[in-house]
Amino acid sequence: MAIQRMDNVLIVVEDLDAVIAFFVELGMELEGKGPVEGRWVEQVIGIGDVRQDVAMLSIPGGPGRIELARFHQPAAVAGAPHDAPANTLGIRRVMFAVDDIDEVVGRLLKRGAELVGEVVRFEDVYRLCYVRGPEGIVVGLAEQLKSM
Repeated sequence: MAIQRMDNVLIVVEDLDAVIAFFVELGMELEGKGPVEGRWVEQVIGIGDVRQDVAMLSIPGGPGRIELARFHQPAAVAGAPHDAPANTLGIRRVMFAVDDIDEVVGRLLKRGAELVGEVVRFEDVYRLCYVRGPEGIVVGLAEQLKSM
């Protein structure tokens, strides 16, 4: 038996609308948004009396999705600080391949994101960077320079 695909990555947030806007500006599409509660979700996540809003975003025409959850009940629990460095334990970032890294970074910076380090060149293969968006969410961007 093999894994079929990676379906999505969950990010728990406080400001659902701000984080949706960040990922839409990045180029993702909002598939849907709405409340999620009930016994089934409590059984899946192992937390009782859950009320949350969830949004699902997808990459247009491609695989991979981001699920965002805003917990109303119980309240979300703070993890690492918003500006946690790359060597902090846990999931640190999600990486996206982009056509034009400078254009994407420019759009995100205009929306309040910040460049974590620099846009760097890895040999003659990629240009790479990390961008920190709302709530400290870090996305990696990779522009492929030549076919591998």
